[in-house]
Amino acid sequence: MDARLNPLGSGPAIDLKAEILRLKQERNAVILAHYYQAPEIQDIADFVGDSLDLSKKAAATDADVIAFCGVKFMAEVAKILSPQKTVVLPDLKAGCSLEDSCPPDDFARFRRAHPDHISLTYINCSAAVKAESDIIVTSSSAEKIINQLPAD
Repeated sequence: MDARLNPLGSGPAIDLKAEILRLKQERNAVILAHYYQAPEIQDIADFVGDSLDLSKKAAATDADVIAFCGVKFMAEVAKILSPQKTVVLPDLKAGCSLEDSCPPDDFARFRRAHPDHISLTYINCSAAVKAESDIIVTSSSAEKIINQLPAD
């Protein structure tokens, strides 16, 4: 990323890459970029990958701040795995259709209506839905976990 920006329209331009790297060092931050991010963002990231793996890698660092270039549920997972760290999401409107398809209030009502059911929930959901769930799965763990559940 060699972009230069002059947000006020006058005065010297800002070297965005240099400014991001300066802030990263100043704040003792780690930058995570999901596979879906633009190449310019991936280029400055410490780690590029899938959401859960990125959160695990960030938790293993000594960073004080996690900058998660992804969607809201990804940043929430990073916070769950690193509660002592500050987690920032550059775009607070960054969402996921899977997360949006399961509103927490609707899911809580479903759980209350079916208290004797086991709730197996895909990781691409909000922290509020995860909190109402019995088991959280990923695409790589779902089949193994389902096969361990009692048939009844």
